[in-house]
Amino acid sequence: MICKTFKQKEKMREAGRAAATVLHKLCAMVEAGISTLDLDEAGGKLMKEVGVTSACRGYRAGSKVFPCYTCLSVNEEIVHGIGLPERRLESGDIISVDVCISCDGYIGDNCRTVPVGKVSPDVERLMRITEESLFLGIDQAVHKNRVGDVSRAVQNHVEDAGFAVITNFVGHGVGKTLHEDPQIPNYGQAGSGPRLKKGMAVCIEPMVNTKSSKVKMAEDGWTALAVDGMPSAHFEHTLLVDEERAEIITIPEGFEKAEHFFAASTSVA
Repeated sequence: MICKTFKQKEKMREAGRAAATVLHKLCAMVEAGISTLDLDEAGGKLMKEVGVTSACRGYRAGSKVFPCYTCLSVNEEIVHGIGLPERRLESGDIISVDVCISCDGYIGDNCRTVPVGKVSPDVERLMRITEESLFLGIDQAVHKNRVGDVSRAVQNHVEDAGFAVITNFVGHGVGKTLHEDPQIPNYGQAGSGPRLKKGMAVCIEPMVNTKSSKVKMAEDGWTALAVDGMPSAHFEHTLLVDEERAEIITIPEGFEKAEHFFAASTSVA
């Protein structure tokens, strides 16, 4: 677990701002009729405009190499969805747009689930609860708290609402590499796990299914799907742990604080 120096924190802020700017602009392009490949290619162009590179494209997991600039997961797809020309968004869909970039050697990582046109009240509630659980987890990401405090805050809010947290994928530390210690599950016991320290950079990212936490992998070897075919939502921020409250660093250029889309804006800013 690496606590960042003053200079490293500045680099992380730059990376976070770039990642959030790309995500903000890319989400604005989501509309019925667009293909996920078109969105992914647009994400690659936005990264070039901002002066950063994708930390997803070329990512290796064993013998597999991730082919896309972004992760685009539609409806029952939970994470790591691949942009495809034949996958066109329809009104009523939801899509999780996950943007992870490298900026001057440092990683910025964030995700947001976006509705395509009008969605059902149940699906909108799924997105709201997932985003709220993210900010409740961030509330717990302070100096001397433990990872389990973050995990439990997320899990309690999700399960109290009748939804299911994904246990196969977790949040993580971040810095010069995409995945650093500690792992930050979206489930666990308060007071357990590694202690958080001022200066740590971490990604908190609740992934929430409508009913079941069970996951299966698509034939592409990357896309994780809800076994029951029900919708899944995913929200993520990169943040710096501090004494009183975490500093969210995935804030778009021109914005003073993190955007809230479904959660009440009275939570962590």
